[in-house]
Amino acid sequence: MSATTRTSAAARPAPAPRPAGRTRVARLPRGITLRYSGRTAAVLAVLLVCCAAVWALTVFTGTYRIGTAQVADVLFSGGGSATDRFIVVGQRLPRVCAALLVGAALGLSGALFQSLSRNPLGSPDVIGFTTGSTSGALVVILAGGGGAGVGVGAGSVLGGLCTAVVVYAFTASRGVSGNRLVLAGIAVGAMLSSVNDFLLTRADLESAESAKAWTFGSLNAVSWPQVTPLALALPVLVVVTLALGRPLRLMEMGDDTAGALGVDVTRVRALCLLMGVALAGTAVAVAGPIGFLALAAPQLARRITRSPGPPIGSALLTGALILATADLLAQRVLAPFQIPVGLVTGALGGVYLLWLLSREKRTARSA
Repeated sequence: MSATTRTSAAARPAPAPRPAGRTRVARLPRGITLRYSGRTAAVLAVLLVCCAAVWALTVFTGTYRIGTAQVADVLFSGGGSATDRFIVVGQRLPRVCAALLVGAALGLSGALFQSLSRNPLGSPDVIGFTTGSTSGALVVILAGGGGAGVGVGAGSVLGGLCTAVVVYAFTASRGVSGNRLVLAGIAVGAMLSSVNDFLLTRADLESAESAKAWTFGSLNAVSWPQVTPLALALPVLVVVTLALGRPLRLMEMGDDTAGALGVDVTRVRALCLLMGVALAGTAVAVAGPIGFLALAAPQLARRITRSPGPPIGSALLTGALILATADLLAQRVLAPFQIPVGLVTGALGGVYLLWLLSREKRTARSA
């Protein structure tokens, strides 16, 4: 094989999906039609059960020992001691809910960007949108906005949107191709990373330490005021994304083909950018930048469902399961010391990329 024909494992498109069973059609409100296969439905059910299992394990167990009956009493009847209620309702419950919601948002954002760019590297953390969201949030935090709240969320989403506008401006003049979008995003993200480091060097020591810890990606101190805005925004973003599923699937065949089939390519692309940035920005506002999750979740979802088109539902649940599991490991591996979940997802992402490389090597040998 010549050097010009080699493709890296990360940049190689996912293999063509194999038949996934009979296609079914579900009609949602407002005229939205959802097509899915029997295998996809089974995978979604398994992912939901796994998410529920991780939720229960996180809520019912922990470093502070509370009996199962006591936890159930706190959850379902509001009983228990003040300490039990604080641990269960004030700490464990918002944390696991935040992990599931943030993971779902990042998984869905990654599916949108990868489908839009037609490139498995087209995730928000790789092409700079997460870095832009981090820049916006850091400005608010270092300006005195604290580490949570509406201000940080607004700054995060605004920073991601500004980054998307800049990346789109660099690529739109010659057509928004997948490779051009990825390269422009990487370049803008690298510049914004330098801006973030500069902001940290100009802050006072206490603010810089707080902001630096936040940039690792952590759910250690998450509370209900941080979780609630994401819980309210995510269902709306998911519904809009589902409505974009069919045109996105057609656009994966090429802009010309999609346009000939009646898709307004420019409008759909703009909406996808908006939804992807909003999902990534709201996730960053809650947990800080979480690496590799938006990159890996859609690819894993596409492989396990074997379905064509953007894996919207499966990517959402895969991202939720990965982050909830990673956060559980972050709490328990070195207990009572808790590590930022972003470090765990980074390690898992490295393992994922090594697996892709080994898989490519085996495929090359068999060929």
